[in-house]
Amino acid sequence: MASSPDAAAYRAYTPRPFKREDRNKTTIVYGGLHWRAERVIQGALENLGYRAQPLPAATRQDLLTGRELADIGQCCPTSFTTGNLINFLKSESRRIGLQEVADRYIYVTAGACGACRFGQYHESYQLALHNTGFDAFRMFLMAQDRIDQSNGENDGLDVNIPFTLGMVWAIVCTDVLQDLEYQVRPYEVVPGQTDAAVREGVEELYELFRDRPLRGHKWGSLAWHLTTRYFVDAMCRIRRNFDSIELDRLRIKPVVKITGEFYLQTVEGDPNYNIHRWLQDEGAEVIPAPLAIWLDYMIRFYVQRFTDYRGIERGAGLKARGLRTLQSAFRWTYDRMRHALGDIPHEIPDQYELKRLAEPYYHCGLAAGEGDMLVGKALWAYLHKKAHMICELSPYACLPNTMSVGAMANVLGKYPDLLYAPLEIKGDAEVHALSRCQMILTEAKKRAQREYDEALARSGLTTAQVRAFLDEHPEMRRATYRIPREGEAAGMAANTVLHVAKLGGRA
Repeated sequence: MASSPDAAAYRAYTPRPFKREDRNKTTIVYGGLHWRAERVIQGALENLGYRAQPLPAATRQDLLTGRELADIGQCCPTSFTTGNLINFLKSESRRIGLQEVADRYIYVTAGACGACRFGQYHESYQLALHNTGFDAFRMFLMAQDRIDQSNGENDGLDVNIPFTLGMVWAIVCTDVLQDLEYQVRPYEVVPGQTDAAVREGVEELYELFRDRPLRGHKWGSLAWHLTTRYFVDAMCRIRRNFDSIELDRLRIKPVVKITGEFYLQTVEGDPNYNIHRWLQDEGAEVIPAPLAIWLDYMIRFYVQRFTDYRGIERGAGLKARGLRTLQSAFRWTYDRMRHALGDIPHEIPDQYELKRLAEPYYHCGLAAGEGDMLVGKALWAYLHKKAHMICELSPYACLPNTMSVGAMANVLGKYPDLLYAPLEIKGDAEVHALSRCQMILTEAKKRAQREYDEALARSGLTTAQVRAFLDEHPEMRRATYRIPREGEAAGMAANTVLHVAKLGGRA
């Protein structure tokens, strides 16, 4: 019996096959991260024989395109990503034709499930592709919770262990580099030096990952990644790019930690009103959200799940212990890269401390988005004096982040001094969001100034004495000199005063 013509509307999207022999003539496009990670991931993919190209940075025009072509009511990350993909395909189709685009390109993105609409993003992409005549274009999803997703010998997209490790190590390396960048740029004496050093470092990492030695397709590859100095030595070389950058660390700046929905806290540009650079231009030091902390959270979530299923699911306890071991190895790898950059990048917080801090306000079993981690990170940064202010970026009508903002109301009742700026991002309401942020940033600036004055009073030093000591020890003005942040103050200027005092600095 013939199926109804309307039945196609209920069938799951199934792309045309992408075969191994097609790799040398088909380009993988991807996006949704910051430019450093996307460039280095490109090298990791090329290392495995793929052709790869990150999508252009998303723009306001992409937002409008996404709203026009996909389902209404979607959150702005969906609109930006949908429009970004479609506008790229339209541009390429004008250059080489519609069929050539369908044959020469595929789109690879992550898939998920749960309360967040991230699990349905691909439906928006599919609808937009259909509405613009790109029905033949191929799109593939990768599961977020599997390290090895190989399906067959003839698969063109073989998400195996070397593939996954390349992605993870690229994220770790660019995370620590981005953290160093954001600690250096606000204090550079010669503007532009930090950006130049970062561009050079990213290109070195791109070449490093493109030329990465292959050590098998299974556990030999994992063992090599965990034990080699290949990546550590590269980070040491990149550190030297920053040696010549002179800093004035006595500039009094509030420290703002970025949290929020994964896409909005990660990208840099129109989708989040370029909040990272805007905050810096407004006089702040920004702590960007590392992608690694989300990977760490994903491991912790499954550790908790298997722990809860002990005695119910066969082998649950063994799986939990295995994941804890994997988590320790991952965090150790992150710390190796931090050490290579002089321990200047921030450590990633302990996931089980975040869980403990958030537990009175947000149940750890609510897995949507970043779950309890948003509440935990805010409290961790406040209680350990890591930042003066938290800026949480939430898409309009995002269920997980709405839950987080609601839980934070309870947190603020107990910790009224915690400066918290929840910004609802619609993509085209920039003035409203940034003016709200600016009001809270004003108070953060006052706190940074008070903190600096208190550091001077405690140390018995004056600003002139501290500057004189730094001039006598020019190595302390280098970007690669580490000023300890031991929980006594959040700001760089205050910590510099306290550090000079401990070293015996006097006029």
